[in-house]
Amino acid sequence: MSRSDRTHAIHAVAARPVPGPAPASRSSPDDFGCDVFGEAAIRKYLPKVVAEKLLATVNAGAPLDPAIAADVAHGMKEWAVDRGATHYTHWFMPLNGGTAEKHDAFLEPSANGKAVFAFSGKNLVLGEPDASSFPSGGIRSTFEARGYTAWDPTSPAFIKRHANGATLCIPTAFCSYGGEALDRKTPLLRSIQALKRATTRLMKCFGLPEEPVRVTLGAEQEYFLIDREFYLQRPDLVQTGRTLFGAPPPRHQQLEDHYFGAIRPRIVKFMQEAEEELWRLGIPAKTRHNEVAPAQFELAPVFEELNLAVDHNMLVMEVLRQCAERNGLVCLLHEKPFAGVNGSGKHNNWSVSYGRRNLLDPGDDPEQNSIFLTVLCAVVRAIDLHADLLRTTTAGAGNECRLGGNEAPPAVVSVFLGDQLGEVVQALAHGSRGSARRAGTLRVGVDTLPPLPRDAADRNRTSTFAFTGNKFEFRQPGASQPCAASNMFLNVMVADSFDRFADQLEAAGPERLHDTLQALLRRVFRKHERVIFNGDGYSADWAEEARKRGLPNLRTTPEAVAPLLDPANQALVSRYGVLSKVEMESRHEVALEEYGRKVAIEGGIALEIARSMVMPVAVDCYSKAATTLGRAVADGLESGVEGLRAQAERLGRGLDALSTRCDALHKALADGGSAGILAAMAAVRETVDSLEHDADDAAWPLPKYREMLFLY
Repeated sequence: MSRSDRTHAIHAVAARPVPGPAPASRSSPDDFGCDVFGEAAIRKYLPKVVAEKLLATVNAGAPLDPAIAADVAHGMKEWAVDRGATHYTHWFMPLNGGTAEKHDAFLEPSANGKAVFAFSGKNLVLGEPDASSFPSGGIRSTFEARGYTAWDPTSPAFIKRHANGATLCIPTAFCSYGGEALDRKTPLLRSIQALKRATTRLMKCFGLPEEPVRVTLGAEQEYFLIDREFYLQRPDLVQTGRTLFGAPPPRHQQLEDHYFGAIRPRIVKFMQEAEEELWRLGIPAKTRHNEVAPAQFELAPVFEELNLAVDHNMLVMEVLRQCAERNGLVCLLHEKPFAGVNGSGKHNNWSVSYGRRNLLDPGDDPEQNSIFLTVLCAVVRAIDLHADLLRTTTAGAGNECRLGGNEAPPAVVSVFLGDQLGEVVQALAHGSRGSARRAGTLRVGVDTLPPLPRDAADRNRTSTFAFTGNKFEFRQPGASQPCAASNMFLNVMVADSFDRFADQLEAAGPERLHDTLQALLRRVFRKHERVIFNGDGYSADWAEEARKRGLPNLRTTPEAVAPLLDPANQALVSRYGVLSKVEMESRHEVALEEYGRKVAIEGGIALEIARSMVMPVAVDCYSKAATTLGRAVADGLESGVEGLRAQAERLGRGLDALSTRCDALHKALADGGSAGILAAMAAVRETVDSLEHDADDAAWPLPKYREMLFLY
């Protein structure tokens, strides 16, 4: 790279025409989900009896009738071909953090020397991709290649379009030849089933008739956009998704002018295109805005059924990346692509409903109040007992850079309830008096809660797990991380609390329900109130307070994934049939392997950039400064000599430090320990970022933060 490359990139960005006013949106309500094999397409393309059976599985969770597979496959193929598809694929989520697909053509040769479009029930229900090259954590050996994808009818098939055609995508689970889950969908579906059973059981204790249980998710997606011209000149971004070097510019997010600011025309154009594509895929993207850091943005969807929302979030990330590329941009989903400014998270808004009743809505009648407080208490218990398990789902090299600063929550998992609801909990647990209650004791099922509007508490951006009116917002997941694992364990944890409560309420019987419930909630809130924290999660005082309370603070990835090996955690998750002991251990192994590999890749590219790009520039700048200084001294000049000497000495010290620290990084990479590599990388970065300020700007080889964050 050279100054001419940077200059070319800046000129190219400057020369891009500013988009004019956008035409009227091409999307209409009728287009929503037009590329999804949803209810309308099912009723149109399938025989009535087949359609009703399939919809009973999709909407009510009825067992799938295997006899309808051939008819469904034929109708799905006819629909897909009518929509322009030429291929189909089983679309699944292996343990590598992304999605996978293997395309097969509908076209098959026929006996008369011609060809036909064909798609059988067997092709729909089951596929056999190569399982040997996906992460398995030791479940599969390299020579054991057989794996299976199995159709998930509860997540509708959809069409992915590309420049030269379209492909029918069928959401599937992915398992090994021995039946072990090799994906994220399988255990998520198991956990949803477990939570639904536990919810139904608990609601029966309150005398409610059996109704459908619906677990919902709204996944807010944060991301950065930079111009592709700059991206291609940053080997660290290309290889790792984040900048390993970059001195902070004088101005970044201090002025707080980017957050919710007017969106630039080029970005609006990108957003509009992405939303139209999501609209056709039936993904209800609702909100778009500038985030806090320059060049950072957010997309938020409407809440959906959990399994579908997880699939949709994977598609959202893919669509954002593809639409960005078509617009000459690059979408960065790394949790911390730029040091010193906000990182990107994925706020996980979780709730559960019974029939039409949101169980996390306080309501305004005694019965609903008692159910709400029971569910609230169950969640608090679940988080306190199993915070370490929930933390495992947000571990990773990227999120390790993000947590604990610049509006990201800390690694400590705590529950925010807000003052008003906190007073209610205090009244239940201790009979304490507060502004929200006149009496000193709150009687569940007799008294009503004080009126709680939807926003009964201020938002706490530093909280890990916050109650936000009628849901819980888990803010710890990173922008690139799939939603499946966090919700899988959250479902299991809450199901366990629901079942423990149901054990006691069933034993007491209906006539003693409220007295038993009163004592239960008081006892549980008292036991687990240590996890409730409404203050500043960023403060050093909170870290110390959390330690005193006995709350885990698992900062590094190796620490954070260790709870997957805890026998108590393994027993809990396996008891609900979500993951076996072997499957838990495999995920621990996959997480550590991925972490080690990512750190090693970062260390390798950092060393390469430092030695082959930065050092030659530093040497050249030092040589020029030293030569100029020598000439000035030889000519007997007095003015400017000290400045030249100071510059040469700074560059010389930087060169010495860079050489020494690169050698240390080289050794750390040879030794292979992640902690050593990270420490050596940090030392090299300190030197490189200092040299960025001292070296000739005209010679600096890497696009700078002031360019990438502001020129797009």
